[in-house]
Amino acid sequence: MAIDSPALKTRRAAPRDWMPRWSPTAALRAVRATLVVPVLFAFSVTVIGDLQVATFAAFGGFATLVMASFGGGRRDKLRAHFGLAVVGSVLLVIGTAASASLPLAAVVTLVVTFLVLFGGVAGPNAAAGGVAALLAYVLPAASPGTMSMVPARLGGWWLASVVGTAAVLLLSPRSPATALRDAASRAAAARADHLDAALRGDAGADTAHEAAVEAKHHLIDEFTATPYRPTGLAAEDQALDTLVGLLEWCASVIADTMSEYPDLSGAPEVERELLTETSAGLREVSRLMAGQPGSFDAGELDRRIQASVERLRALGSGDPGYVDAVHLSFHARTGAFAVREAVTEARAAVPGARRTRFPGGLSMPSLARIASPHTSLRSVWFVNSLRGAVALTAAVVVAGASGVEHGFWVVLGTLSVLRGNAAATGSTALRALIGTALGVVVGALLLLVIGTSAPALWIALPIAVLVAGYAPGALPFTAGQAAFTVTVSVLFNLLAPAGWQIGVVRIEDVAIGCAVCLVVGALFWPRGARAVVADDLADAFRAGGAYLSAAANWALGLRHDPPAPEAASAAGIRLDDALRGFLSEQGTKHVPKPDLWRLVMGTIRSRLTAHSLAGLPNPHVEPDPFRRLLGDQAGQLAAWYDHLASRLDRTDHGDVPMLAPPAFPDLLQQPGASVQDLACALWVHEHIKHISARLAELVEPAGVVAAQRHRPWWQ
Repeated sequence: MAIDSPALKTRRAAPRDWMPRWSPTAALRAVRATLVVPVLFAFSVTVIGDLQVATFAAFGGFATLVMASFGGGRRDKLRAHFGLAVVGSVLLVIGTAASASLPLAAVVTLVVTFLVLFGGVAGPNAAAGGVAALLAYVLPAASPGTMSMVPARLGGWWLASVVGTAAVLLLSPRSPATALRDAASRAAAARADHLDAALRGDAGADTAHEAAVEAKHHLIDEFTATPYRPTGLAAEDQALDTLVGLLEWCASVIADTMSEYPDLSGAPEVERELLTETSAGLREVSRLMAGQPGSFDAGELDRRIQASVERLRALGSGDPGYVDAVHLSFHARTGAFAVREAVTEARAAVPGARRTRFPGGLSMPSLARIASPHTSLRSVWFVNSLRGAVALTAAVVVAGASGVEHGFWVVLGTLSVLRGNAAATGSTALRALIGTALGVVVGALLLLVIGTSAPALWIALPIAVLVAGYAPGALPFTAGQAAFTVTVSVLFNLLAPAGWQIGVVRIEDVAIGCAVCLVVGALFWPRGARAVVADDLADAFRAGGAYLSAAANWALGLRHDPPAPEAASAAGIRLDDALRGFLSEQGTKHVPKPDLWRLVMGTIRSRLTAHSLAGLPNPHVEPDPFRRLLGDQAGQLAAWYDHLASRLDRTDHGDVPMLAPPAFPDLLQQPGASVQDLACALWVHEHIKHISARLAELVEPAGVVAAQRHRPWWQ
């Protein structure tokens, strides 16, 4: 089996999965596997002399060194590998016990596979170790054995875990989290440079803007390069996750400010001081993410914000230029608020700043809060976990009922080709069969040349392991499958010489596994993450619009119950995961990535705008016409978001044309707006005006995504 794990493959690193490429990370992984797997296998066979120990040491080595790819520092990797060893041990015992009865094995496989795959919501290391942990289960579950073999099997598994972990700690590539921190540091610094250039009135502000946009895109690419969030459950990881979203929000707010005020050198002094302090906050984020000590005084930023508020109060609504002053103050204060939140999260994201492993402590309620957004068919984690569980269960049943000699390969074949949608699964299954056949031919030629001579086989083993270890994410899937087949042929001929016939049996078993996977893929969510992304976009727009309307009414005093952000936050998390799953799927993407990001940013904009309004104090005053008009505008925004969502999910109204975004009059220009009205509604009015100006750009991308709902799944 060639391990084509999402943990080892990214869109950025492998734009063409059929093209070989040079990868230092893959090379280092291959070196570790070559140094460890043959040595463990030789030690188990020649010194210990136990075939069960040898088998589980070899496959445990592949699980630890090839299938699992953990991130973080040495302590994080040590913790992750220890967790894999413990979980794998438990699953190994369960698998051995379940193998005694086919009905029992089917039930246990369904539960175990779902829990292991769904456990990936806990973080990137949990996701990266899922398939490796399943190997510890399917190997004994689909192979003949008794409970008396458990000690020997555990001995081989732990031998591979201990030696493999030591190899990983000694020879480790750069952590993805480190690259993400560097990208965040550069994005914050570039945005500060752009803001400083505008404050000075420099002619090179356009160049600074281009650099800031490029740095922001690099940050997004780094953050979305894997089908799971590149942060875990540690408090600093959660803060880093939040920081990326805040930096994106900061970039959007400041870019809007610069588009309206490209030269801020002539801005009022109080606003210039606020923007200067905002730039200092961005540089603080940059320093902290670069591992440098911080020196920013958040209290000074708060004082500058308050000075901006006092200036507006001193002006009064009847003063000349009041409307323009309100508009500039809104931009300056919104950017400052966003940067203040970013500084707070950056300080929390510094490694070692907090030691709590799980938010809220390691407890069932805290774990339930993490998993609850994903307990839905709208969650790509839930869908793919259930789909994988059904596929592996079907493979176990077919392997057991058909009486094939090596049922393990049926299950392993299913595991290796299961993808997010039926079309991708079919493509991978074909390549798996071609790769297996190619490996059989190469292995047969090798065995015909060297025979079953033990010295020659021992020489061939590390070469085969080297290629198989380098393959994931670097070589074409077919080549990786062939290399793994050759490795298995050599391993089994060292255990029990049988010649080239071993490869022929493997082709038959893998073909059965591929067939099972194709059937399950066609029956369960054949569109894969494509449909889930559309549904989650719809949920995010609906929940974000409802949150925005509730938050606006709260800030206007039209309601006195605090708005609840949970639904919008949960929808945002599901959308993020679904988008990652969709972009990591093999095959042509019929929705341009810029269109997807435009829609995603639309959901983020509505949610963060609502969050900003929800943070305002609730004015306990009687409703007046001005505030009611603003409340109506917020309600119209929520209704339009709901209509947009109906074009994306299953409530799509077919040929009904997409409604144009609502156009709101500038209420500050309307007669009858008193000072008291403005004092209460100023912030809400600017937020509504700011967000409504960006609605039109969502119409065309929504139409593109909606059109994909009507395409056949095989296209």
